[in-house]
Amino acid sequence: MAVNLVNVEQVSKVYGTRALLDGVSLGVSEGDRIGVVGRNGDGKTTLIRMLAKLEDADTGRVTHNGGLRLGVLTQHDSLDPAKTIRQEVIGDLADHEWAGSAKIRDVLTGLFGGLALPGFEHGLDTVIAPLSGGERRRIALAKLLIDEQDLIVLDEPTNHLDVEGISWLAGHLRTRRSALVCVTHDRWFLDQVCTRMWDVQRGTVHEYEGGYSDYVFARAERERIAATEESKRQNLMRKELAWLRRGAPARTSKPRYRIEAANELIADVPPPRDTSELMKFANARLGKTVFDLEDVTVQAGPKTLLTHLTWQLGPGDRVGLVGVNGAGKTSLLRALAEAARTQGDEQPAAGKVVVGKTVKLAYLSQEVSELNPNLRVLEAVQQVRDRVDLGKGREMTAGQLCEQFGFTKEKQWTPVGDLSGGERRRLQILRLLMDEPNVLFLDEPTNDLDIETLTQLEDLLDGWPGSMIVISHDRFFIERTTDKVMALLGDRALRMLPRGIDEYLERRQRMEEAVTPSAAPAPRSSGAGAPSAAPAVSAQEARAAKKELQKVERQLDKLSTRETALHKQIADNATDFEKVAGLDAELRDLVTERDELEMRWLELAEDA
Repeated sequence: MAVNLVNVEQVSKVYGTRALLDGVSLGVSEGDRIGVVGRNGDGKTTLIRMLAKLEDADTGRVTHNGGLRLGVLTQHDSLDPAKTIRQEVIGDLADHEWAGSAKIRDVLTGLFGGLALPGFEHGLDTVIAPLSGGERRRIALAKLLIDEQDLIVLDEPTNHLDVEGISWLAGHLRTRRSALVCVTHDRWFLDQVCTRMWDVQRGTVHEYEGGYSDYVFARAERERIAATEESKRQNLMRKELAWLRRGAPARTSKPRYRIEAANELIADVPPPRDTSELMKFANARLGKTVFDLEDVTVQAGPKTLLTHLTWQLGPGDRVGLVGVNGAGKTSLLRALAEAARTQGDEQPAAGKVVVGKTVKLAYLSQEVSELNPNLRVLEAVQQVRDRVDLGKGREMTAGQLCEQFGFTKEKQWTPVGDLSGGERRRLQILRLLMDEPNVLFLDEPTNDLDIETLTQLEDLLDGWPGSMIVISHDRFFIERTTDKVMALLGDRALRMLPRGIDEYLERRQRMEEAVTPSAAPAPRSSGAGAPSAAPAVSAQEARAAKKELQKVERQLDKLSTRETALHKQIADNATDFEKVAGLDAELRDLVTERDELEMRWLELAEDA
C-alpha cells in the first residue's frame, strides 16, 4: 500500500473578496505524478505553495508525513548571487566524486548540454549574479534534481527549456522514484509524465486519472453529462479530443476510459483544418509570393548563424521552427520582418529576401510590448479596430474576440496596468489578430498562457487563412497548429523534417553521440584522480576530414536547393496527380540521399 506523503484537509484561501480555494481536500501518495492545470489566476500556484507549506491557508490544514524530504521549484529562485554554479549545484564534492555519479552527469548533460556547461563563459565556475532569469531557473532545477526527495513540487519547470531539455526532463521524471506535483501549461509534457490531473476551477479542484489526453476526454464527458451551459468550452474540448485521438499514437497515453465512448463523442468533429480550403483563401489574400530567400546569410552581431539559405515561405504555409538555443531562430524571423517592414530595402548580410507585395505581417516577439496602463482592455483592442475578419466568413467584434480570449465583459473594463503577465500576453496576441494580418510570425506565443487560452488560440488559428511561422518549445502547440517542421541544428543550415519533432530529437541525439564528449570536465587543479582528456586525431586526418566535410556541405546545399524546387513544383501542379506522384517519389529519394549525407557529415564533424 502506497504511503501517504501530504494531506490537504478542507483548505480555503481568500484574496480580497475572491475565494481562490474553497474547502479543498486532496492527498499525495508515494508514486503519484500529478499535473495541475487551470486558468491563470484560479489558484494553481497558491495550491502548490500551501501544499509545500510555503504559504498558510486561511482555514483547514496541511500535514506532511514525518521526515518528508521535499524539493520545491518556485517561479522565483533562492540562489545566492555571490556563489558559483559549482557551489550551488555540486557543493563541496571533488571533481572525481561528482563526475563519477551517473545521476549528476545525467542532470548536467540534460539541462545544460554537457558537463562543461557550454553557454556559460566559465562553466561550473561561473558566478550566478550576472546570469539571466532563465539561466538561474535551470541552475535551480539542476540543484533540486541532484538531491534526493520523497516529493518534488515544480511550478512551470519547462519555462526556459528548449525542446531537447523538455524531452530529457520528461524522461528523467518518469524514471525517478520521487512523487511529483507539477504546474505546467505544456500539454505534451503532462501526457508524458503525469498519471493524475488536478483541475483548479472556481475555488474547487477536480481530480482525474491519467495524463492530459485522458483529462480532456473525462472533462468533456463530465460537462456533457452535467449538461453545463459552457457550450463553447465544451466544443473546444471535443475538438481537441478529436485531435488527440486522431494523432500519432506516441503523442498520447492510452485512454483509461471506454474507447467506444470517446469515438462517439467526437464522431461529428471534423479535422481541425481544411487545408485545401485555407490554401485557396491564402492564395487569394497573398498571391504567389510571400517570402523568397536566395543564398541568404543571417548574422547576429559578428556571429554568422545561417549561410547559403535558399528557401520559400509560400501562401498558406504553416511552419514550426525548432532548434538549439542560439542557432538563429529569432534572428531569422527578425531578418524577414525587417525586409517586410522596408518592402525589401533592408536586406540581410548576404543574399536576397524577396517580399510579396501584398504581405501584411504581424510579428509577436518574446517581449511584451508596453501599452498605456490606464487604457481599459477593450479600449486597447478597439485602438486597432472594432471588428475583425478571421477568414471563412467568420467576423467578430472586438468585444467578442476579447471574450474568446478569456476577457469576460467585466474583465474588458480592467485597466491594462492591473493585468498579470499572462493576461498581457493574451492582449498582445489579440491586438495582432485584430489588425487582420495575412502573415504571422509567432516567437514563443505560449509563454505565460494557460491551457484554456492556448486551446482558444489554436481554435482561432485553425481557420486563419495565411502564412505562419511558429517558434516554440511547446511541442503540442507546434504539432497542433503547423503542417511542417523546419529545424536549425547549429550547422548554419535550415532543414525540413518530414517526421517532425521526433526526427529533430533523433538527429540531435546522433549529433551529440558523434561529438563523443569526454567523461568528465577538466579538473580545477592537477593531481591524482583528475580525469584525462580524450585522445585527439592526427593533423593529417583532421585536414582530410575537413576537406571531405566541405565537399559534403556543398552536396547538401545542392540537395537543399533541389528540395525547395521540388516542393514548389508539387505546389504548382497540385491538380495533376500523376505529375505530383512522380515529383513526390523524386522527393523521397532526395530525402534519403540527404539523410545519408547528413550522417556522413556527423561522422566527419568529429574529426575535422
